[in-house]
Amino acid sequence: MKRNYKREYKLFHSLPREKISRANRNHARRLMLKLGKVKKYSKNGGDIHHRDHNTKNNRLNNLKVMSKHKNRSIK
Repeated sequence: MKRNYKREYKLFHSLPREKISRANRNHARRLMLKLGKVKKYSKNGGDIHHRDHNTKNNRLNNLKVMSKHKNRSIK
């Protein structure tokens, strides 16, 4: 079964709360790039983990660089 990306965007990704959440995650990534903790282009990449799982909280003591595999396996 193929994914319908237009439908996904319309029903979920275009919601105002999701846009704000995405902007906060992007801001955290840009902050870590500026500090030199992650690289823009690299194979292992590194996800930015929010320790308290709140993407609105972008304080430095709440952010941590983690491997994609480890970060995305957290429930």
